[in-house]
Amino acid sequence: MFKKRTGKLKQQYDQQLLQLIYAAKASWDHAKETQAAVYESETNNELAMQTKLQEQKYLYLYREARRRQVHGQMQPNIVEK
Repeated sequence: MFKKRTGKLKQQYDQQLLQLIYAAKASWDHAKETQAAVYESETNNELAMQTKLQEQKYLYLYREARRRQVHGQMQPNIVEK
C-alpha cells in the first residue's frame, strides 16, 4: 500500500524538479543574453554575478536530478550546437 503511494509521490516531485530545471535553464539563458547585450562596466559586473548565480542554480538542480535518476524530455533550446 505504501509503496504504490510512494511511487506516485516520487513521480510528482520528479515532475516538479524537471519544471524547476526547465525554468532555471530559461532564466540562465535570459541572464546570458542580457549580459551580452549590456556593455556598461558597472552594470556588466552585476550582470555577470547574476548570470553566474543562475548558472549555479541550474547546475545544482541538474545534479539533483541526476542523483535521483530523473529523466525528462529534451527541449530543443537546451541542446546547443
